[in-house]
Amino acid sequence: MADWRDGSGTLVVGAVAVPLEIAASYRARTRGLLGQDGIDGALLLTPAASVHSFRMRFAIDVAYLDKDLGVLAVVTMAPGRLGLPRIRSRHVLEAAAGAMAGWGLRRGIGLRVDIR
Repeated sequence: MADWRDGSGTLVVGAVAVPLEIAASYRARTRGLLGQDGIDGALLLTPAASVHSFRMRFAIDVAYLDKDLGVLAVVTMAPGRLGLPRIRSRHVLEAAAGAMAGWGLRRGIGLRVDIR
């Protein structure tokens, strides 16, 4: 997708459908998950090549995605950490720590986003 906008949709990981919030504007990407106590589903930051968890209240799973929504890497970040930028990353997906493993999300698979 070339024309990302703030909004909501569904993240499809194999046969699993996950509620998704999309943060495409500078303001939405900057706010991210700050000030929240958790997340039901996932947050897609686009464009993005790295993230941080400063001032976060909970640990998060972070998936770095290429331009075609292929998963380049998946890491778990504790609050107060700075993630390393990934050169080929065009999007970053965030979720509560442990959620991505439960969805079967791992390096090398492709994802789909259905926008509402």
